[in-house]
Amino acid sequence: MPPKRPSSPPPPPNAAKGRPGEDRREMEDDEGMGEFEDRWEDELESDGEVVDAGDDDEMQFEDDIQPAQEDEDDEEESGPAAQVYIPHQHKLGEGEVLEPDQTVYEMLHRMNVQWPCLSFDILRDGLGDERKTFPAEMYVTSGTQAQGDANEVLVMHWASLYRTQNDDDLSDDEDDTSQPDDDAILEHRSIPHRGGVNRIRAQPVPPTLSPTSAASSPTTPYYVATWADTGKVHIFDIRPQLLSLANPGHVYDRVAASKPAFTISSHGREEGFALDWSLRAADLRLLSGDCAGKIHLSTIGANGLTPSAGAYTGHTSSVEDLQWSPSEETVFASASADQTVRVWDTRVRNRKSVLSIQAHDADVNVISWNRQTSYLLASGGDEGGIKVWDLRTFKPAPDAAPSPVAQFNWHTAPITSIEWHPSEASVLMASGADDQVTLWDLAVEVDEDEQGGAIDMAEGEVPPQLLFVHQGQKDIKEAHWHSQIPGCFVTTAADGFNVAKTISV
Repeated sequence: MPPKRPSSPPPPPNAAKGRPGEDRREMEDDEGMGEFEDRWEDELESDGEVVDAGDDDEMQFEDDIQPAQEDEDDEEESGPAAQVYIPHQHKLGEGEVLEPDQTVYEMLHRMNVQWPCLSFDILRDGLGDERKTFPAEMYVTSGTQAQGDANEVLVMHWASLYRTQNDDDLSDDEDDTSQPDDDAILEHRSIPHRGGVNRIRAQPVPPTLSPTSAASSPTTPYYVATWADTGKVHIFDIRPQLLSLANPGHVYDRVAASKPAFTISSHGREEGFALDWSLRAADLRLLSGDCAGKIHLSTIGANGLTPSAGAYTGHTSSVEDLQWSPSEETVFASASADQTVRVWDTRVRNRKSVLSIQAHDADVNVISWNRQTSYLLASGGDEGGIKVWDLRTFKPAPDAAPSPVAQFNWHTAPITSIEWHPSEASVLMASGADDQVTLWDLAVEVDEDEQGGAIDMAEGEVPPQLLFVHQGQKDIKEAHWHSQIPGCFVTTAADGFNVAKTISV
């Protein structure tokens, strides 16, 4: 069957889309990788306030040049007051745009790239865990959806990610010098890639390896796998590119480093989206699922790549996502467009699933296995629903389908990404095709006594477990937590990347 998400690329984003009341404005550096935009250009990002766009001549200014304070005060007094924008409760009127509320972000940056990167992964580095100081820096890998032969795998270093300034807290004669005027730093290395990249995933790294340090086993590979729209799964060693970014002057063989270390052809010409590396096995094991409903398991050991001996079958439609169990090295779960979530054990000889439930009334797009509480599995469906399952209630032949332990119907379009927080067991992040990224805390409970008995959420009412809504991007595809910077998350969409850290998590 054809892939559920189109792999053909949209036109290159050479110009920013115009907003109501504003002219189209050309993007900077449209031929290069892009750059982080300064804080005055973050108007479309939210969780924000609704303001009147006004006329272009009055509203456009660059960098740190602001209108005279007296004029600005006059305009504010005569203009409409800013309002908090809540999805489902408010609609933008003509001439209104979203502006981010800087007081709810500890960090917020936006980056545009030449071609959409519909999948990415955050790379582990040697800069330490639990990093809370600013400026922040990180390493990211992504794959493009470009036209023609322009596709590539990008290995990126983002640095000088400063704390978000809140100018409202400054008095007239006060200056905040904690953030310099220079833009954030973006460096990258590219690897040519045949075909568009449907999904990219980096291998788990053992704690003994510091991938960005040239003194830490520099010949040890750091693999990333890509699902190409050609039906191939390629595995690249990006350690040379990573060392080059982290260590100025580091030299590597660019020709050799641009070739895949391995290519998996088990799926024939059938493309797919589902990829996941094993967390616990001694050898590296990679699961890949295709649009024909088949799952293959490949292993990388001392003797190289061992391809799949046969497909795991049972799904009747496209396999959309895969997740290894964080506690059992032979167990994994799959999500499919056939509306089911299945659990598998690689020790079963017939390669059939051991558990299966109908999880949604539409395609199951994504799943995430909780690494802190290993019996919890989250799923996101095409109908926009988020569900959390207790795997202990799954039975081989249940009399009735189990019920989710939590369910949220906040999103109004398909869920495109879902991921548990790496260290907070009750915190969950999801993104949707309704251009929202939502942060949830399942530990928050409604006091039924205060509510006067039974809880019945009215349509559009904000659930108490909803911590934060991040907006401002178009066609959001993936969202991932940074495991070494608590509370920091990165999102990718058709119009670029966001890097954020909120006051809520």
